[in-house]
Amino acid sequence: MENLGVNQQSNSVDNLFIPGFPVITKAVTIKSGAGVIAKNTVLGKETLGAVTVAADGGNTGNGVFTLDATTPKLARAKAGIYKVVCIAAATNGGTFRVTDPEGYVLGDVAVAATFSNQIKFSIADGATDFVVGDTFDVTIAAGSGKHLAYSSSNVDGTQYPEAILAAEVDATSADVTETAYITGYFNEAEVVGEDANAKELLLQKGIFFTTIQ
Repeated sequence: MENLGVNQQSNSVDNLFIPGFPVITKAVTIKSGAGVIAKNTVLGKETLGAVTVAADGGNTGNGVFTLDATTPKLARAKAGIYKVVCIAAATNGGTFRVTDPEGYVLGDVAVAATFSNQIKFSIADGATDFVVGDTFDVTIAAGSGKHLAYSSSNVDGTQYPEAILAAEVDATSADVTETAYITGYFNEAEVVGEDANAKELLLQKGIFFTTIQ
């Protein structure tokens, strides 16, 4: 069970809180390597980790599967195993179908083309052509479950805001446990890293914003 706290006092130092509204907090772990994160920064949780690929041992084709070197996982990626299965064979080619870890079809991709939906990769033709049923498993590992600064451009889960950091931390070389606000009414001018996307998503979690004049 999470250790939650309730604070009904306003913050007289930086006017973060709107007086009269309860604020709920919990302890979060800021991931080592995050560096210095300012207080009042919007946080997200790292839910996705590294991406790996493995060819099925029974494959006939010996073409090379290459994950994108820069962005192997994209927006809306999920932890688990993506199946990339040959559905049409062709000389020096073929077509593969991609399904996500929940079994939903994401689309098809031809050999030598680039697939770019939740995961990004290409498959090169080999000396032996692929046959129907040849399969690659693309695995996105679960993330650390620790927190980092939110950014809408991230693809590791921290693109989904969850909380507001209560105090500055230095997680340059070690994990740091600190308090974060998970519910409350806040002065938008004092929040760090908040954007329109974060504002909309945090509203669904009970974090509200206004401006103190």
